Amino acid sequence: MADVARRAGVSSQTVSRVSNGHPGVVDTTRRQVLAAMKDLGYRPNSAARALKRGEFRTIGIITFSLSTTGNVRTLEAIATSAAQHGYATTLLPVAIPTQDEVRGAFTRLGELAVDAIIVIMEVHLLDAATVSLPPNVGVVVADSDAGDRYSVVDTDQAGGARDAVRHLLDLGHETVWHLAGPEESFAAQRRTDAWRATLQEAGRDVPAPLRGDWSAESGYRAGLRLAQEPHCTAIFAANDQMALGVLRALHESGRTVPDQVSVVGFDDIPDSGSFVPPLTTVHQDFAEVGRRCVEGALRQIGSDAEERGTTLVPTRLVIRRSTARPPAPAC
Repeated sequence: MADVARRAGVSSQTVSRVSNGHPGVVDTTRRQVLAAMKDLGYRPNSAARALKRGEFRTIGIITFSLSTTGNVRTLEAIATSAAQHGYATTLLPVAIPTQDEVRGAFTRLGELAVDAIIVIMEVHLLDAATVSLPPNVGVVVADSDAGDRYSVVDTDQAGGARDAVRHLLDLGHETVWHLAGPEESFAAQRRTDAWRATLQEAGRDVPAPLRGDWSAESGYRAGLRLAQEPHCTAIFAANDQMALGVLRALHESGRTVPDQVSVVGFDDIPDSGSFVPPLTTVHQDFAEVGRRCVEGALRQIGSDAEERGTTLVPTRLVIRRSTARPPAPAC
């Protein structure tokens, strides 16, 4: 810094103000300092600056899976929103969802110096009914039911599932079969609960749900079974990838979509409009989820106030060509 000051003919304090982006520096002086920095190859020491200020401009992210569409798109949205606020992100995947693994992840993120932590908690912990996170650190949890203890941001999973089922009932289908996601998933549980409740409220039969693992292959296997159900005219799949597998299975089994069977997915992945036929699905606003997670984390940085409660991001039903009225009964 002293070398830059001598080269630019200014004080070290002025160099500090320029490197910190302080607005109170004359433009000509700022240009002189920046030119001297470039000539000398000077770069501000961000680590030293962070220690001095007590902030690191970094948000830590803990996630249990990078294989699901929801987690990857939520992660992307968080990183994008954090960057817009001038924050970097540090990702720490956790292989096994246990209390010990979560505590270890918090310890490692503490060593890496982060200002707040966002946990993408898609799955239930294997060794506890609820997650227990360390105190004295700003935490926002995405996709969880821990809103009574932490700040939680989630898609309105139940609302989206209700819209999907009501759409099929409004078309005239007697009931809706369901391909659920994994048992350990919070999102899958809420979608299944809402599917069942909507059918019960409408006074309709509730078929036994089938279960997949979010993959198209699991959807294909379930679709082969559903294709053998003569009374199955409507299927709600808990995500678009499984819906894709269902579409393939129905096609191979000679059940046409939507003339004989209607199919609805969940997520509205970028390719869902290119399925054959284009898939009716529930759109999740991952960008908004990421933005609200980051804003919640930033509010807790430098604040002693704990935030609790759940913020739900609305969904919307995107109607395409995979749903229609049920076939007329045979005479």
